[in-house]
Amino acid sequence: MKLDCFQHPVTILVGLGFPAEIRSVREAYAWLHEWPPSKRNAKHAVALNACKAALAGEIDVETARRTFVAFAQRANLLAPDAEAIVAGSEAGARAQIGNSKTM
Repeated sequence: MKLDCFQHPVTILVGLGFPAEIRSVREAYAWLHEWPPSKRNAKHAVALNACKAALAGEIDVETARRTFVAFAQRANLLAPDAEAIVAGSEAGARAQIGNSKTM
C-alpha cells in the first residue's frame, strides 16, 4: 500500500457528471493543480497546500483528504454517496408499498 493512499477514496463528478475516484494525496494534488485558475478560491488553496504538506510528510494523509472533501463539497463536485442513494430509494419504495396497501 502506498503511503499517500486514502483509507477511503473520494468520488467526485468530472466532465459531464461522470464519477471519478480520487484514491491518494498524489491524485488529489494533481487534480487540484489542474483546476482552472479562474475558479480557484480559498478552499482550493487550503486543499492544495494540505496535499503538498501531506506529500512532504508534514501532515496526516487523512487530514489532506478531509480538506479535499471540503473543497469538493464547496465546488459541488462531491458525488452523492451511492449507499445513501440506495438506502433512500429502498425507504421510498417501502413507503410507497405501505401507502398502496392502505388504499
